[in-house]
Amino acid sequence: MRTDEEMMGLILQIAESLQVEAMALSGSRADIYSLRDQFQDYDVVYIVENLEDLISDLSWLDQFGILLIEQHNVLGHRRLYLMLFEDGNRIDLTLCPKEYIQEWVDSEANFEVIKDDNGLFKTYQPISKRYWTAPPTEEEFAAACNEFWWVSAYVVKAIRRNQLIYATDHLYGICQQELLKVLAWQVTSDRGAVDIGKNYKHLFHYLPAEKEKVFSALLDLSSIEKVGQSLFATMKLFDGEAQELAQKMGFTYDKEVAERMISYAKEKLSNH
Repeated sequence: MRTDEEMMGLILQIAESLQVEAMALSGSRADIYSLRDQFQDYDVVYIVENLEDLISDLSWLDQFGILLIEQHNVLGHRRLYLMLFEDGNRIDLTLCPKEYIQEWVDSEANFEVIKDDNGLFKTYQPISKRYWTAPPTEEEFAAACNEFWWVSAYVVKAIRRNQLIYATDHLYGICQQELLKVLAWQVTSDRGAVDIGKNYKHLFHYLPAEKEKVFSALLDLSSIEKVGQSLFATMKLFDGEAQELAQKMGFTYDKEVAERMISYAKEKLSNH
């Protein structure tokens, strides 16, 4: 596998050969808190004058290495080339016209300028707190609670209908996301705004190890029976965390709704 030094040297060399105006690195490699390992992508942007010329003949991409698989995307005025190479390295390369730098900056949480001879990036700042979470307002808290308990009824319906994918999608994709949000707010209620990371990847750095273990146990959704078990455990955990958060923040928490929805789930699933 090519080393970081080899990859960055190659990326910069190709930028020079293409007469790229400026170049920046974003994603995990520009985040000092991210885990360093062999799976980190090289999220690179080339700021260019001649986008149409570059995309009319993409043979220059071959210089990056032998591909396992690639994907090309159009993002607004930009072009994105995702490339996974035989040696395991991956480059996510964006070509961005220089008049649309702000469009690229707005899509990134942080970045590090690598090449910028003409100072094109001087007036642009990364949104360094894109994944930071602040303490909730009472309205935000109430909305999260309402969404959790409302969607729990969809999970119940799907379990009764033996619809594993539908049940899993609503339980993990919505209910457990609201639970993660409440857990993040628990952290902020003690610490103020914190960097939770994309998809809550830093959340459990702030919480006791036991809490991560409890949440991880909810993620066995391999059968309808497991989804049912996870639903009740998720309800119990959400109810406890929401009550605790409401008490800390001085919010109102509708305990009666929680009790009614737990009873509803028990009634509908008691003989399933």
